[in-house]
Formats: sequence, structure tokens, C-alpha cells
Amino acid sequence: MKNIAFIINPISGSTETRNAKRKLPKLIMQTLDSEQWLPNIAFTDYPGHAVELAHQYARMGFDAVVAVGGDGTVNEVARGLVSGSRFSDHGSQTALGILPMGSGNGFARHLNIPIRPQKAIEMLNHSEPISVDYGLANGKLFVSTCGTGFDAVIADHFAGSNKRGFSTYLQNILHDVFSYTPQTYHLVGDGLDVTHKAFLITFANANQWGYEALIAPKASVQDGKMDIMLMSSHAILGSASLALRLFAGSIDDSHFMDTLRAKEVTLERESAAPFHIDGDPVEMDKDIHIKIVADGLKVLVEKRF
Repeated sequence: MKNIAFIINPISGSTETRNAKRKLPKLIMQTLDSEQWLPNIAFTDYPGHAVELAHQYARMGFDAVVAVGGDGTVNEVARGLVSGSRFSDHGSQTALGILPMGSGNGFARHLNIPIRPQKAIEMLNHSEPISVDYGLANGKLFVSTCGTGFDAVIADHFAGSNKRGFSTYLQNILHDVFSYTPQTYHLVGDGLDVTHKAFLITFANANQWGYEALIAPKASVQDGKMDIMLMSSHAILGSASLALRLFAGSIDDSHFMDTLRAKEVTLERESAAPFHIDGDPVEMDKDIHIKIVADGLKVLVEKRF
């Protein structure tokens, strides 16, 4: 028997998703293989609670901790597991599982984890842990992406919205896209010394923001590097084609995009501005040191053989 904990964020996602979470403990008990897993279920009560819970489970030597929510919840659980494993007396690192019940669910989509809760639970019954990378931006962990520019502005506005979902995300984009003023950025490190006036810069460990919006189509969570996606300050001129390419997985072929790859860089900005980590806005200094930690996290995915 293996110990597995489910950390449920009751407020992430749409109203429909929030309502579904009330029935989730019963679904878990009905669907999870009781001969393989011994489950523990906990609900979060406040921001950061998932970090604390995951940290405790990791120190207790749980085999897996499942984040039930969106990318923000996944981020919190990952932070707790990484910090908890440093103090654990047990040999193996606790694996991260995901039941994607948030808004964008970018990290889960990258890993091909089913979006339907029952299918995601069934996958846990025949899953295996793999080692993946995570990133740090001025010491703050990210699993999917972080960045600055227009996408960080949208993340800030989206976080303050009463409604969730793709339609709200799109409304925020349309509201701000024509009034946004790009900055000039300087990237240095790992052989790079680049100055670029950009509409946005995304540092991608995984391939998307969420909603299948593939900002870095070739990004891998197992290569020890990040894809740095720089969108031109003139991107508004090609906004329609960029939007199509974003969901078609070909945005890196656009002449409005430049792609760099690195393990570790420093981003120097003209002034402090919005910055996001896994879609959530965070306070950051003007200069930001970003690096990839190779094989720093174990994640449960569909068993390959």
C-alpha cells in the first residue's frame, strides 16, 4: 500500500468546477485503487495552505501528493514538496500528482493528464513517477512559465476578476491590448547578451500558459533548460495571426517571435512592472534572476509500458 494525499483547492476554477469539488472525496474513494493507494484528503482554507500541507506530507514520507485545482494550486503543492523533501528522512522524493480542476491547467495539459476528474483519478491507478525540471525566478518556484510584459498585466487583471474561465481571460486581453506600452529588456547569462524591446517575455519550462495556448511549443520539462519567448513590440500588427499560431502550436515560427534557450539568465528591466509565476501575479524587483533546476521534482504521469 502506498500513501497518497489529495489537496483540494475549493475556490479554483469555474463555478461548475467548484461545485464538482464538493463531490470529489466520494469520487476519489470510488475510483482510486484501494489495493494500491491509501488516500488522505484535505481542503485548503487560505492562500499558501497547500504549501504547508504538501510540506508536511513530504516530511511524513507520503508516496504522492495530488494537487486538485489549477496551476496556482499545482505551484503551491510543488513548492511544499520541494521544501519538504529537503527535510525528509525518507529516501525517495514524494511525487506530485495532478487533478486539473482550475482554469488554464497548463502544466497538466503539457503532461497529457486527463482534464476530466474521473479519468485523472483512473490514471493514478496506472501511473509512474518521472523526474521533471522546475524553475526559480528570484527564488520563487515555477513549474510551467513565468514572465513579464503584456501577459503579466493580464495575469494581474485576471487574478482580480470575480469570474474565471477562458472568456474572462479573453475579455481582459481585448480590454488592454491596444493601450499596453512595451518595455525594453536586457537578458544576460548562459552565453546570452540580448537587448530587446518586447511586448512580452515568457520563460517557459512547460509549453503553454494554459487553455492549450502554446507559447513555447518545443519546450520540454526534461531538458534542463527553459525556452525564452520574446514577442516583438510590433506584435499588435500581427495579433490575429499570432492568436491562430498560439493555439495551433506554431507561434515560434512567426517573425514576431524570437526564441532563446538557456539554463540560467538575468532579466534587467527599465523599471519594476507586473510579473507572473504560473499565471499568478507576484511582486518582483526590477532585475530578476531566472534558472532551471534539472530533475528537481517527481510527477505522476501515465505509465508508458
